[in-house]
Amino acid sequence: MPRTRSGRPDLVPIVGQLRSYRRAWLRGDVIAGVTVAALIVPKNLGYAGIAGVPLQNGLYAAAAGAIIYAIFGTSRQISMGPSSGLAAVAASAVLAANITGEKDVASFVAGITLASGILFLLLAVFRMGWIAQFLSRAVVTGFLFGAAIDVVIGELPKLTGTETSGANPIQELWSWIGSLGGAHPTTVLVGVISLVVVFGLRVVAPRVPGALVLVVGGLLASALLDLGAKGVAVVGEVPRGLPLPQVPDLQQLWDHAGTVALAAVALVMIGFSQTAGDARTFAARHRYEIDINQESFAQSFANIGAGLFQGMPVSTSLSASSLNDRTGAKTGIASLTSGVTVLLTLLVLAPLFSILPKAVLGALIIEAVVSGMMDVPELRRLFRVKKVDFWIAIVSLLSTLVFGVLAGVIIGIGLSLAWLVAVATHPEMPTLGRERGTQVFREADTNPGDEILPGVAVVRFDAGLFFATADALQDHLREVIQANPDLTGIVLDCGGINFVDSQGAATMADVVTLAREAGINLRLTRLKPGPRAVLEREGVIELIGTDHIHGNIHRAVEAEQNDAEDRRGDGG
Repeated sequence: MPRTRSGRPDLVPIVGQLRSYRRAWLRGDVIAGVTVAALIVPKNLGYAGIAGVPLQNGLYAAAAGAIIYAIFGTSRQISMGPSSGLAAVAASAVLAANITGEKDVASFVAGITLASGILFLLLAVFRMGWIAQFLSRAVVTGFLFGAAIDVVIGELPKLTGTETSGANPIQELWSWIGSLGGAHPTTVLVGVISLVVVFGLRVVAPRVPGALVLVVGGLLASALLDLGAKGVAVVGEVPRGLPLPQVPDLQQLWDHAGTVALAAVALVMIGFSQTAGDARTFAARHRYEIDINQESFAQSFANIGAGLFQGMPVSTSLSASSLNDRTGAKTGIASLTSGVTVLLTLLVLAPLFSILPKAVLGALIIEAVVSGMMDVPELRRLFRVKKVDFWIAIVSLLSTLVFGVLAGVIIGIGLSLAWLVAVATHPEMPTLGRERGTQVFREADTNPGDEILPGVAVVRFDAGLFFATADALQDHLREVIQANPDLTGIVLDCGGINFVDSQGAATMADVVTLAREAGINLRLTRLKPGPRAVLEREGVIELIGTDHIHGNIHRAVEAEQNDAEDRRGDGG
């Protein structure tokens, strides 16, 4: 955690940034803050649309997230605010709770935002941020991709001016296709042009803020062509002014406590992994330190603030943070500037958004989720590098589509834990051979020309020796003994064992006894001090004998070969 001059932890990191602030940084911070605000204002209108809350609530969350994170966060480039993934989780929670009515939905979304902030606070207080690591990158990739498809299908009716129904995205898509005969021609034209503009700019001019261009263009077209009078649906009233603190409907939250809890867990899992990764990236790039526990506090306060000011869940935005960095942000002053700019937008420009065509908003949302959540290159990488991870991502994707976004996150967490258990309980135990003419031992399967020594099996154990892996070691060595009737010795390479628990130590004692009863010498090599200390307390070292503990594989094999010759000589 950042420290004050007295050495105490600095709970308000921006104070430390201001103490060492340079006047030359101010221009870059202000320019970066205003530029990021120009990006996030139109995007957050879309995120509010995804979550199903009034458009201004997305801006409330953007302002609260940016300002509060700037004060309590340790990253100097991160831009905190709503994101497409978090908005999709919020929308799924609303659907699961079967809440309707704009005010009720807004209160519920603010409530789950507040709940996620409180959960973040608990993780920070008890230093349990590691929990977020149980959601693997493959699961997150699949979940976000599935959620993006769900959101895109949900936005298609805005592009055609039709109504759809369905219990899941597949049914909704089928319903939308059936509704195309009643599509509104002007709405379709506005929707198609909006998609071409926002996706075309991403291809031909990626540095141009396509969302801002689309929103400004949509507002001008709506005003000049009076699109509302021509039957094109518009978003409706967006009030001017700042939000007042308001506690969400606690009775409503209590009535749907299970959904609130699941949504909060999902928001924390996704939000923490995004923020922690981005914070580390920018800190490494600019050579300063961050504190992950303080990041939990910052994200907690940002979500609590967003919840109390009628907002929606917030986390880091990689696109906004990258823009913040590129345009010269040096400290949290840039994020403060973004937040203040959003507040000025609410005070001055908010009513302008009331004539924004819903088709434009739909195109804005579709572009946001396609570019921010559909990570095709990552799916290709998973397929190329580790097909198991690829199929985990696909299962997570399909689960999200079939069972809903919120259920998809929970299923994803289950998949991550199941994969973790599977990996932990099936450690690698390769048989090693000796490279001819050397003292080097390596995997025999990948080096078929290496020498397999007669009478000696060399096995490497690549895991910690604990309750989940101990039986696997014992079973494997039993198989080695049974498969080699001429075996006189086993050399167990312990270089991969970095810890041993009580059950692992007891199992090692059983392994020594197993080998001894089979007339086999067991030798341990490359045993680290920590695991050795545990084995000594269990009595394993005394049982096996210190002369059977060796510094490297070659010495262990050489000792076993000499011992075998002595035994043969005695027998002769």
